[in-house]
Amino acid sequence: MDSAATRRLCADSHRRQQQGGDDGRRSDASENRPWLLHTAKRKTTAGPAARAADPDRLLEEVASEANLARALLNVIRNKGAPGVDGQTVEEAEAQAPRLLAVLRRDLLAERFRPGDIRRVWIPKPGGGQRGLGIPNVVTRVVQQAVLQVLEPIYEPSFHTSSHGFRPNRGAHTAIAEATGYLEAGYRVVVDLDLAKFFDRVHHQRLLDRMSQRITDRRVLNLVRRMLKAAVVMPDGTRVAVEEGTPQGGPLSPLLSNIVLDEFDQELARRGLRFVRYADDANIFVRSERAGIRIMASLRRFLEHRLRLQINEEKSAVRKPEQVHFLGFRFLCNDRASPNTGITLSDKAKRAVMNTIRELTPPNWGRSINSCMEALSRYLNGWIAHYRLCTPEAARELGAIDAHVRRRLRAIIVRQRKRSRFLYRHLLARKISKKAAAGAAYCGKGSWVKSNRPGMTKAYPPAWFCERMVSLKTRWSELNTPRVSDQLTLAL
Repeated sequence: MDSAATRRLCADSHRRQQQGGDDGRRSDASENRPWLLHTAKRKTTAGPAARAADPDRLLEEVASEANLARALLNVIRNKGAPGVDGQTVEEAEAQAPRLLAVLRRDLLAERFRPGDIRRVWIPKPGGGQRGLGIPNVVTRVVQQAVLQVLEPIYEPSFHTSSHGFRPNRGAHTAIAEATGYLEAGYRVVVDLDLAKFFDRVHHQRLLDRMSQRITDRRVLNLVRRMLKAAVVMPDGTRVAVEEGTPQGGPLSPLLSNIVLDEFDQELARRGLRFVRYADDANIFVRSERAGIRIMASLRRFLEHRLRLQINEEKSAVRKPEQVHFLGFRFLCNDRASPNTGITLSDKAKRAVMNTIRELTPPNWGRSINSCMEALSRYLNGWIAHYRLCTPEAARELGAIDAHVRRRLRAIIVRQRKRSRFLYRHLLARKISKKAAAGAAYCGKGSWVKSNRPGMTKAYPPAWFCERMVSLKTRWSELNTPRVSDQLTLAL
């Protein structure tokens, strides 16, 4: 459980909530934001130089008022659901000065005890469920504070081919590096996926590896207590934790990279070309024979050295076209051409289609404009991630656009309720009587009517482009040729 003082703070916030103190909490939160911003700008008790001189006092840096204020601001910015204690980020912000003072005192006295982790299950895109662990807000603040101190220590030592959960790196940099290897002629991929990696991290091995760089035993003990925090299942069962770093806390990604950095360094020692994002790794070789040999060798290393298991169903030696990595698929069928195409993976296409289906239910009860606004927000964010796709994907994006338009036309059909109302509506849209009747009185359901000539003429693609995001158009805008490319084409 959290320390007694933090438990009292949580109880106070719940008591105010039961007494109808929402307006007061919002007011306190707005008043405390400037205080948090000002406090976060202060110098910490131990900067990089002090840390180099006295690495045994990292806990003082973790517990500094400025570091805790920055941590709370980051937790507030990330929002997130309440943990087991029910405290929200707004309630934590409303009592920020007192909360940070208590946290600082408890951390320095080594009295802080993390609260239990709330387990929630979310569906995976490919089927099944993924377990997330949601710590209490106070525990998230402490995890974030530890992350802010440890990340600068570990980040410079991580391998450049590790892209997951790192500053200035991500899916786009991982795909760019993978494309470079394919274009260099390494067109056989050892596709590795670790089975339940976050649930199988060995605690003592992780802490032993951390102790090679972190000499402040108080920080290591704090990390140990957070790793050992019990998990409360949805049915209320409290489960003790012996291994794993639960996904959902701010510190978990860094801890996972610390564990897998040993794997990265082993791959680098062998001279292999690889790209890793979290527990997904692709190793690029020139022949299938080399790929099979490397797969067998890495399986032994992961199982015996790191005590991790390979997901046999998802791991194999594959051609680039068969690899689905971070929502993308590679296209390099023509060995005479060094260029590699990037398109959507099957999983990414299924995921976007499912979300579109959820955002465009047939029984949509509000205006069609509000539906298009919600779709535009989602599609704009979606294409920002998938803008890396090369022109080979333009046809798939156009097909998704057409599917979106048809679902919206089906909503318009259903909102007219009766065939004669739809017929009059189409006439008002300047559609001929024959085409309007063919759509309204075809004797089929709204899905069939949505693709009849009368409906497609009444609501052509141009009508939708004026009102919502088109994936194909947006992709073209995000991939405008550079000046150098235009000069090359002109020559």
